[in-house]
Amino acid sequence: MGKEFCIPEFYRSPIITTVKQARRLGDQRKRDLSPSLIDFGPVRFKVARHFGFCFGVENAIDIAYRALAENPHRRVFLLSEMIHNPQVNDDLLSRGVKFILAPDGAQLIPFEQLRSDDIVIVPAFGTTLELFAQLQQLGIDPYLYNATCPFEAGRTARYARVYDYHSR
Repeated sequence: MGKEFCIPEFYRSPIITTVKQARRLGDQRKRDLSPSLIDFGPVRFKVARHFGFCFGVENAIDIAYRALAENPHRRVFLLSEMIHNPQVNDDLLSRGVKFILAPDGAQLIPFEQLRSDDIVIVPAFGTTLELFAQLQQLGIDPYLYNATCPFEAGRTARYARVYDYHSR
């Protein structure tokens, strides 16, 4: 079985959880792309094969809420929005998390205002090596709560190799 994530209950639906669990058990290799059928007798619903939070998003949410739980008396920042989901981002803001960058890259909080004891979460989309280095120069460990989607990290690494190869 894959990794289990600790996602707040208010992001979970018992119906969706049941459907996803049934799909996982019945199609462990994820080869069946047909929709799931929820049959209530006179009413039947077809639900897309892939729906809800993906692995990378669940991983990012798990990391963000763990960072908050493990650091109740420290300032917690996100480089930018955690994921493309306003409810998740708004909930994190309501819990005191602050965004350093806007989605368009505009600086919301100057890096000079960060302290070495601050927690900075890297969002699911990842970030640049330059920003990792900038945080490290401030004494902040950007790898401690790095929520970069593992699949996104792989694509970024492949892109960097191709770009580096073609720029020679």
